[in-house]
Amino acid sequence: MDSYQSDSLQPLKRTKRTWVITSIDIQEEDKGPFPRYAGQLFNNRSHNTSLKYLISGPGVDEAPEVGLFSIEDDANGHVYVHRTIDRERTPTFQIRFDIENRKSGELLDRPIFFKIKVKDINDNAPEFSMEEYGTTVRENHSKGKFIQVTALDKDEVGTVNSQVSYSISMQMPSPDGLTFHIDPTTGSVFLSGCLDYKTASSFNLLIKASDHGSPQLSSTATVAVAVEDANNHLPVFTSDNYHLQISAGEEHPAVLRLQVEDKDSPNTPAWRAKYKIVKGNEEEQFTMETDPATNEGILNVIKPLSYEGDPKMRLVISAANEEPFFWCKNGTVMISDLESTNTTVSIEVLQSQRAPRFHPPILIVQKEDSMKPGRIFRKYPATYPDDVYELANDPDGWLRVDENSGVLTVAKEFDQESSFLNNSVYTIIVHATDHGKPPQTGTGTILLYLSDIDDHMPSLVAPALDVCDKTEGTPLVIEAKSALAHSHSGPFTFELAEDSEDVKCNWTLGRNFGQSVELLMLRSLPQGSYLVPIIIQDRQGFSRRQNQHIRLCFCADGHTCKYSPVLPAGVGLGSGAIVIILMAFLLLLVSSIMLCRCYWSGAKSKAIAPPQEGEQTLITYNEESRSAFSEVSVTAYIHTTPPVLCG
Repeated sequence: MDSYQSDSLQPLKRTKRTWVITSIDIQEEDKGPFPRYAGQLFNNRSHNTSLKYLISGPGVDEAPEVGLFSIEDDANGHVYVHRTIDRERTPTFQIRFDIENRKSGELLDRPIFFKIKVKDINDNAPEFSMEEYGTTVRENHSKGKFIQVTALDKDEVGTVNSQVSYSISMQMPSPDGLTFHIDPTTGSVFLSGCLDYKTASSFNLLIKASDHGSPQLSSTATVAVAVEDANNHLPVFTSDNYHLQISAGEEHPAVLRLQVEDKDSPNTPAWRAKYKIVKGNEEEQFTMETDPATNEGILNVIKPLSYEGDPKMRLVISAANEEPFFWCKNGTVMISDLESTNTTVSIEVLQSQRAPRFHPPILIVQKEDSMKPGRIFRKYPATYPDDVYELANDPDGWLRVDENSGVLTVAKEFDQESSFLNNSVYTIIVHATDHGKPPQTGTGTILLYLSDIDDHMPSLVAPALDVCDKTEGTPLVIEAKSALAHSHSGPFTFELAEDSEDVKCNWTLGRNFGQSVELLMLRSLPQGSYLVPIIIQDRQGFSRRQNQHIRLCFCADGHTCKYSPVLPAGVGLGSGAIVIILMAFLLLLVSSIMLCRCYWSGAKSKAIAPPQEGEQTLITYNEESRSAFSEVSVTAYIHTTPPVLCG
């Protein structure tokens, strides 16, 4: 090789060909007898010279296959093979041939390298990558590939010996109209037709891979196909119509259980039912839910029904599955999520035989400074609008109750020293009696705390709001927060304390969002400050009245109030307004006295006092602390706006 490489570095020149090699044919798996003649080489320099042919390299004295080839007749260059060859193990050999003088051992020519290719025969069948394949196919699988198998042939690439074709030799079971197909070139398995889980929940396919050699060789693999149930059966109600009798004025959890039958596999999305009230629930008095254990539909009454309205009701309830429904049409899967079945529920509302109930059963109230005789204390209604109310326990006569509405008003001052107090708590019991036969009576309890329990009371998040000038009907959102002692006492109920006519005429509450409520202006109001009393009640029964301060103002930029030193308009003569008026009279009185003193003093001294511009102190009541006052220097008059009254 070194000699050959050194010679190759010389300048190229035309030389007469000296080596001649006949074709060396070697076929794999040749059974002999051995040694078998394979071919011959000849060098024309052998003329009149005693030559010796040499062979070396892989297959001779190097791996692989040492000793496979030899030159048995080194004088004539006959090449022999000594045993069977596996082409898939060693497809080619790179052999070196040399020629030397038999007497001197001198190399007479450059070596030649010859590539011996082993001729392939079809001795390998295609082999699958796996002997057993497994896959799962949804019952609603449409036509198309769902698995691919692969087989490789070790014979020579690009020849018929290694070209593979696929076929399905067997399918078990073989229901009518359903077959599996395989692409003969790629090995992709396709579904033809629609699966039916009830007919066959699994299949076994025998796949055959064959080459194109002669003789043709083949192998097989199995494919286990598990069918997963899908939704081709709708839930069907066990009854087309249900009849119920429900007492008025009550909530009824799980008032009815509706059963359905579904032929799909239990506890799968194809079997689990979803229930919906499609008609008759316009007032949102009912809800439907699914029992996960039994798949039954549970009908709940979440808002009390009224006997005075329509005593007969009809609900239409539908049932569908969690996954879309499918059906087979001409061997093609069709899918829709709109399919359902219906049933009706006929409801007769009965006059309630249960006693009226107060909400909440125990109302907790803290004493408020504004609770003077004649003032509304609380609205405390029971279940039915026509109940008759009376005070069953009010030992010191602090309240009066309207027998028709249940509105409680203050009868006399709350006495901190009353002997009927128990740990600063005054207990009031209210009865509500319905008109049934016999009449039923419900009881509500009011615990009036004369001590400070602010830590237990809900309150407004922002007791004071600056609002750009709004038109009537525009909602303002008033938000409440839980007490410190009850961090999660919401959702809240809100009530407008209609203590005066101007509050009733100017304000009303809108939608309740649980943590907040809409406050609506019933008409356009002039710019100024307004106190809107709101009663907040949490779900534990703690109830608190709090004034919402609202300042309607001009906003030059549309969202920021412009400060104005003029005393704003007020709603009614609340405690703050009364204080301001009293202070105004007091200031006028002081001014008159000072003027008189100056006049008499001036008369004695004959001096003329220089004119001075008067000063007025505006007292603003701090509703949060109920104790502090602030003073603002303004011109010597008080600007007031009379209350805005109805009409």
